[in-house]
Amino acid sequence: MICCTPVKKPMTSPDESSADSVSKATAVPDRPRFWSRHSTIINFWLDVLLLILFLIQAWMFAVLHAVFPRGAGSDWTIWGATPLDWSEALFTTFCVFSFAIVVHVMFHWSWICGVVATRLLGRKAGKDDGTQTLIGVGVIVVLVHLLVGGILLAKVALTAPT
Repeated sequence: MICCTPVKKPMTSPDESSADSVSKATAVPDRPRFWSRHSTIINFWLDVLLLILFLIQAWMFAVLHAVFPRGAGSDWTIWGATPLDWSEALFTTFCVFSFAIVVHVMFHWSWICGVVATRLLGRKAGKDDGTQTLIGVGVIVVLVHLLVGGILLAKVALTAPT
């Protein structure tokens, strides 16, 4: 027969009181955080959302490019929407898609840093000490600056019809 009584552990130091050992024994163990418990399902639904947004964008772009005639004005409509309306909806969908891509990369950032460190730079895998987060923020800042710089460059290069 197997005994079910818990085995008492000896105190680790002679100064440790019995109240401390009782509070340690009854302490609730660290529960996994929300992300660690649900990461697979969150990643799955994020990937499904990204696929749906991509397909919507592809369809809207194809309608704008292949269905509307070139130079179509506001007198041409599909389901009551002009080419400008379709373009605005496409831009909105693109913004949501871009945000979801950023979230997707954030969720996979430690994996990305591990692959870069071990596979591309040939280093040994190490524990994250916060530098990965700083690198990630730096990468986002650089990419946003490049994007805004490209938009400003296009704005400067804009010429009015003569």
